[in-house]
Amino acid sequence: MSGAFRVLVVDDEALYAQAIGAELGRRGIECELAFCARDALARAEAGSYQVVLLDHRLPDRDGISIIPNLLSLLPGSAVVMMTAYHTIPDAVAAIRHGAEDYVVKETHIQPIVDRVLELQRRARMRASADGWQEHRKSGLMGRSTGIRQVVDQLDKAGQSPETTVLLTGETGAGKEVAARYLHAISRPAGSEFIAVDCVALPGSLAESLLFGHEKGSFTGADQARAGALEEAGEGTVLLDEIGDMGEIQGKLLRVLESRCFQRVGSIKQIALRARIVAATNQDLKSRVDQGRFRLDLYQRLCVFPIHIPPLRERGDDVLMLAEHFRDFFAGKLGKEIAPLGEEVAERLLAYSYPGNVRELKNLIERAVIMTDSGRIELQHLPARLLGEGLPAGLSPAIPFDFRPGVDTLESLEKRMIEHAMEQAGHVKTEAARLLGISRFQLLRRLDRHGIRAGGRSREDDEEG
Repeated sequence: MSGAFRVLVVDDEALYAQAIGAELGRRGIECELAFCARDALARAEAGSYQVVLLDHRLPDRDGISIIPNLLSLLPGSAVVMMTAYHTIPDAVAAIRHGAEDYVVKETHIQPIVDRVLELQRRARMRASADGWQEHRKSGLMGRSTGIRQVVDQLDKAGQSPETTVLLTGETGAGKEVAARYLHAISRPAGSEFIAVDCVALPGSLAESLLFGHEKGSFTGADQARAGALEEAGEGTVLLDEIGDMGEIQGKLLRVLESRCFQRVGSIKQIALRARIVAATNQDLKSRVDQGRFRLDLYQRLCVFPIHIPPLRERGDDVLMLAEHFRDFFAGKLGKEIAPLGEEVAERLLAYSYPGNVRELKNLIERAVIMTDSGRIELQHLPARLLGEGLPAGLSPAIPFDFRPGVDTLESLEKRMIEHAMEQAGHVKTEAARLLGISRFQLLRRLDRHGIRAGGRSREDDEEG
């Protein structure tokens, strides 16, 4: 492929396609348009494109059906399906045929433009094999607003190599991998990334492990040794679980302010060349209020805070990550595993993931190991996922009567959603809160049960 980043927009709505092309052109991205499947395939055969934005409904063929042809003509390219309606079957079908992702066509084209810009950023990272591999493994992939903001903030922090970054978020959300991404895009190639677990730092040896020591500086110091800050060189030191750091908080503060440190038993100042990244799953401000963390260190660490959202708030990123982990572990085990089916996708989307990305990764690895059929099925998922058929945390304030022999799990769920929508005045965000689920999960259930915003279902309309 040529060095320029080029996009092919395939859409029979000429004005919509032209608007996308014009906006991408303003971003310095070369863009060509095709208005039917035949034209798209002809252009793919004659040219080279890094991204194909493909409309679902084309006048001569269904867009999904030509994805394999496009990928054959444009190896290594990313196909992003554009659809007017967000449904799980269409999304699963697009991914099964090889699409990188799918986006919903809206009046505003910005979500589509943002997706192309993210793919362009990935393409640039391929120039650095280490950086690309870290990003692919990181769980930072996704198109949710929260994760896009995280990547954008990391990119901005990368432009300031000495700035201390504080990463916050729940266990398993991806704080260390965010730190590795920052390291990959901002530090010299081949430089060290050293993670230090502050929980495991023994009080008596913490200073030596971080700053190093000279021979004879304390009992047992039979030789000089560099600490983590020195060994990292021009790389990155991640201070994980910084909230549990003990009595050396004051010395770390001086290092951050002066960008110099000295080994235990030495008066020689050593310049700090590494970037310091701190991470915690605790509320540091509360620990300050409790007198367990220094206020001045907290303020110094908060120069550039970045919060990693929990997986349950990232919507469809769950499927994108699940497909990535499926592909990764299938390759590792030498298995051919088909893309996820609709039932499995729904279960994955309905689960709340207290263990976040790490938990999703582990359960997909287990499912890949368990299956002998070439596909992941419900029986390969942990029981905790199969037990969440109803939305998690359904409010007891929403009454319903169970009619034995009449009601099914599906019908009860539909009635509860209809009741919640009525109570919420058909405001989806409020209805989701009453049901104890996310707005993304509610939208899927509304679509599955055919419930429209006004409260009537498709069945009601057909009967009336």
